[in-house]
Amino acid sequence: MNKIRYYILGLLLSCVAVSKAQSFVTVENGRLYRNGKPYTFIGANYWYGAILGSKGEGGNRKRLKRELDEMKRLGINNLRILVGSDGEEGTKWKVKPVLQTSPGVYNDTILDGLDYLMQQLQQRGMVAVLYLNNSWEWSGGYGFYLENVGAGKAVQPNEAGYAAYVKYASQFATNQKVQQLFFNHLSFILNRTNRYTGKRYLDDPAIMSWQIGNEPRAFDKSVLPAFEGWIAKAAALMKSIDKRHLVSVGSEGAFGCEGNYDSWKRICADPNIDYCNIHVWPYNWSWAKKDSLSQNLQRAKDKTKEYIDSHLSICTKLNKPLVMEEFGYPRDGFAFSKKAPTTARDAYYSYVFSLLIADAAQKGYFAGCNFWGWGGKARPKHEQWQPGDDYTGDPAQEAQGLNSVFSTDKSTIKIIKASIAKLPKN
Repeated sequence: MNKIRYYILGLLLSCVAVSKAQSFVTVENGRLYRNGKPYTFIGANYWYGAILGSKGEGGNRKRLKRELDEMKRLGINNLRILVGSDGEEGTKWKVKPVLQTSPGVYNDTILDGLDYLMQQLQQRGMVAVLYLNNSWEWSGGYGFYLENVGAGKAVQPNEAGYAAYVKYASQFATNQKVQQLFFNHLSFILNRTNRYTGKRYLDDPAIMSWQIGNEPRAFDKSVLPAFEGWIAKAAALMKSIDKRHLVSVGSEGAFGCEGNYDSWKRICADPNIDYCNIHVWPYNWSWAKKDSLSQNLQRAKDKTKEYIDSHLSICTKLNKPLVMEEFGYPRDGFAFSKKAPTTARDAYYSYVFSLLIADAAQKGYFAGCNFWGWGGKARPKHEQWQPGDDYTGDPAQEAQGLNSVFSTDKSTIKIIKASIAKLPKN
């Protein structure tokens, strides 16, 4: 019995030591700071972390701890994570299991998983960007809230077509009822207390930023003013609840504002938004084609630099940092197998990291990037994800393995580790 007591006491003291050593990530004069030093990072998207941390369906704490340890060894200390999906279970294209089954009704198993995940991050000195909504169908998001105020059944773009989805999703920006449902969810999560640490989320430095959503979009130029308005309301609510953590949007940049750089600038200029985000997807944005990924590589690099520079110019004027929190490149031959080579992806990653490293040396506004996404120890069984399959970096609506970085991708892992080693230490 005494051995057990000493073990528990040691564990608690270890948690306290980590907590004391870890400070909140802040923004000072256009730069991110952590533990008193400028913070520049290469991180990963790890959307399924809370599910892995759960004890129920999809949970795998052994895998979670092994993957966190592996990323920590590589120098990855920044993870962008989905708080949880929304809506009914069983939708083919959506993340399962679901956190918010109906407005204000929660699956406690996933909340428990999120608590456990945050405890594990805290113990390793890692930080998370937690996003609470999604403009896309794969975690419910817009469609879930619209369906629950009577706007009709949530549209699935893989079934009804992209145009039908855009028309449906564009209602979110102007519908105050759906926004209020989201604000209720936002308040619930931010005011949560972690059952494993006893710490309020408001007091947890393992959270780098609360993020409004994953790629929030207007989906229609005519509703951009309303879109900017609801983003501002969400940011203001976050700051009214939590003044210690950073707030970010989760935006793709101008691409997520119907191509309007001024709209993105107005959103980022909001005093409640602490730093700016962009995403870059060369294949999705037709900068590279599936049958010529290597041949289109230079074009993808050129377009990427142009896109980053355009947003950095705005960040300079706003005096706010920029994080490229999503980017990816398919495996060679547009293959999904873990055995498929990653030559073009490796070259693209190296290029993106080189831009970050160069900017850090000049003490610029480019603060970090998160590749999409960590697949770790997963062993995909099907091209289309099915319940019971391992989670990868590719959500349910995408081919499994397309954009994932697995532990077996040795060449990519080597590039990530080497690039992190070139960044300033924090």
